[in-house]
Amino acid sequence: MERNTQFIGQSLAFLDAVEQAGRAAELNRPVLVIGERGTGKELIAERLHRLSPRWGEPLIIMNCAALPETLIEAELFGHEQGAFTGATRARAGRFEDADGGTLFLDELAMLSMAAQERLLRVIEYGEVTRIGSSRPMTIDARIVAATNEDLPALAESGRFRADLLDRLSFEVITLPPLRAREGDVAVLADHFGRRMAAELGWPQWPGFSPACMADLDAHPWPGNVRELRNVVERAVYRWNQPARPVAAIIFDPFASPWKPQAAAPRAPSGDAVPTPATIPAPVTDLRAAVDAHEAALVQAALERHRYNQRATARSLGLSYDQLRHCLKKHGLNPA
Repeated sequence: MERNTQFIGQSLAFLDAVEQAGRAAELNRPVLVIGERGTGKELIAERLHRLSPRWGEPLIIMNCAALPETLIEAELFGHEQGAFTGATRARAGRFEDADGGTLFLDELAMLSMAAQERLLRVIEYGEVTRIGSSRPMTIDARIVAATNEDLPALAESGRFRADLLDRLSFEVITLPPLRAREGDVAVLADHFGRRMAAELGWPQWPGFSPACMADLDAHPWPGNVRELRNVVERAVYRWNQPARPVAAIIFDPFASPWKPQAAAPRAPSGDAVPTPATIPAPVTDLRAAVDAHEAALVQAALERHRYNQRATARSLGLSYDQLRHCLKKHGLNPA
């Protein structure tokens, strides 16, 4: 999600998390934000910063998964000239950049154990020592960290420092996934739809058709708000009838009858390795074999679209009623 986007939602689960962030913002303590991808962890970090007494100071954001392990410590703590190969000049780290403000560490679980140990010392003593230096510097930066991992489980298995987890979890804000935010899909879809329609120069926002809205509500949203925004913006962009409600949703932009198929693995001799689909089997009842194949295709499509029947029908080139007939014909359970 892009920065500086207002919080949108009306579900109690969502409003509770926002209110929790507002209360925690006032205190100069570390905060840990937990949530699935696309739930808005960076937005919560911004809220914690903007509502705190540090709002006029820098908010520095670092994605711990975006850097190789060998560079994370240099990015966080800075380095002196000649500290390692390639360090041609001294460089301040993110902690120094965030002095007086807030440092947001996204994907915290990706930190190496060595970086975790140094981070713990910064939290405990408020001092940072650049790599290649023996002179510590006093730093006043509030830490907000985020992850989609189960940190207590990682700590229990020895893959995350338990003492660092204790220091970071003064307050833990767990963001609900979109599927748990009752009523928010419609609110968010309308917001993203209006914004995209305005970007395209539509004279007005016609909204979504009832069937289209039902599909949006039924989708499990593994990518949460980020996925919803992409799906809605794509639907509005592809809809060429601005005067009529949007009635077509494409959840998977890669779905296509011309989608390239992965090449079959080859044996050392260069011949294709036989697979169950390519090994001919004796057929004694053609109609039964065709029915079994049709049932398998429908079942696979149902699973691929997480049992969303309208999406399954579209992917198979069927109408909704035709799909229902297939389900009944083959005794398939769509639940």
